[in-house]
Amino acid sequence: MDLGHPVGENYANPNTCFFHVLFKAAALAFYILSALFIDNFVIIFVMTVLLAALDFWVVKNLSGRILVGLRWWNEINDLGESVWKFESLDQQSLARMNKKDSWLFWWTLYLTAVAWTMLAIFSLIRLQADYLLVVGVCLTLCIANIVGFTECQKNAKKRIQQFVSRTIASRVSSTLQSAFSVV
Repeated sequence: MDLGHPVGENYANPNTCFFHVLFKAAALAFYILSALFIDNFVIIFVMTVLLAALDFWVVKNLSGRILVGLRWWNEINDLGESVWKFESLDQQSLARMNKKDSWLFWWTLYLTAVAWTMLAIFSLIRLQADYLLVVGVCLTLCIANIVGFTECQKNAKKRIQQFVSRTIASRVSSTLQSAFSVV
C-alpha cells in the first residue's frame, strides 16, 4: 500500500472512484445526520445498514477489482468448511494500476473503518446499545473488506515474489546450461 499521495497523476477510473466514496460517505452521513432529523430507530437502522451493504458490495465486487486489481470471495467446500479465495491481476497488470486510484481505494477503506470505530466509541460512551448495533454491523462490513483485500494484496505480493524467483532460477539455470554446454 502506497501511503504517499501521487503527484501529477489523474484518476484512471473517476466514476469508480466516485461510487467507491459515495456509499461510504452516504452511510456515514446518514447515520450521523439522522440523529438530528429522524426519531425512528428502525428507519435509521435499515437505511444505514442498506447504505453500508451497498458500499460493501461496490467495494468487494467493483472498485476492488477496477481500482487495485484485487478480488476476494468466500466459498463453502464439500466438507462444509469456509474457504477464502483471493485473486489478483498478473504482475504486469498490477504494475500498471493507477497510483492515485490505489491511494484513494486504500485510504478510504481504512478511514471508513476508523470513522465507524469512533462512532462505536461514542455509542458506548452514551450507553446507546441500539445505535452500537448499527455501527457494529457497518464496522463488520468494513472490516470484512479490509481483511479480504489485505490478504488478497499479500497473496498477490507472494505470487509476484514466486514468479520473480522462478524467473531468476530459470535464467540462472539456462545460463549455467549454456555455459557448460560450450565447454
